[in-house]
Amino acid sequence: MIFESHAHYDDEQFEEDRTELLNSMQENGIGTIINVGATFQSCTEVVQLAQEYPFIYAAVGVHPDEVGILDEEKFAYLREQCKKDKVVAVGEIGLDYYWDNESHEIQKKWFQRQLELAREFNLPVIIHSRDAAADTLEMMQQHAKGLRGVIHCFSYSKEIAQEYVKMGFHIGVGGVVTFKNSKKLKEVVADIPMEKILLETDSPYLAPAPNRGKRNSSLNIPYIAQEIAQIKGISYDEVVARTEKNGRDLFRI
Repeated sequence: MIFESHAHYDDEQFEEDRTELLNSMQENGIGTIINVGATFQSCTEVVQLAQEYPFIYAAVGVHPDEVGILDEEKFAYLREQCKKDKVVAVGEIGLDYYWDNESHEIQKKWFQRQLELAREFNLPVIIHSRDAAADTLEMMQQHAKGLRGVIHCFSYSKEIAQEYVKMGFHIGVGGVVTFKNSKKLKEVVADIPMEKILLETDSPYLAPAPNRGKRNSSLNIPYIAQEIAQIKGISYDEVVARTEKNGRDLFRI
């Protein structure tokens, strides 16, 4: 069964058909979904969804674009969420210099605090990094030693990917790998071991070809797995089986 390591089914784009869509996952070969928090509010919603569906697990964390809202009271609430049943990771957390919604210092402050939260509860981390390669790697080298996790929606060079693999982290590969202009990500997939790759969609965003530009869902993961199989010269079934094992081992489910 396919292991979906990163989706946002609490997103408003799923409001009209969320129940119907999620109820179709198992029959379409999607065995496990990690539903990932991004806003402070979503950290409540992802836990609720995990309680409603046996195959959904939650990650709680605040995306770098949203960390301006955080204070000690809200951070204490995040800590309480980490104690909940079926919360299996802290994320998505990190740095985003593309949108620059928050100052770099504020982003780094709450990135470090959420890394410490993962360490406190022995949870893996789900890392978001956009246009912030050097600072993210430096923060991870300083504050994430001994942690485990995944660099979500990886968009940097194979050299940077290897640095994370050396640290023990996984690389999240999503729909972008199917795009014709995704030479860099294809090189990363070719270069790193299958033991360090996770399948993800980032639903409702980043739908793979041939559905690029449409609302994404976990039902599109076969396109991603097929592309990885082609790059690696292995079977589709091998990609699905290996990435499922990777996901279960990482998130301990």
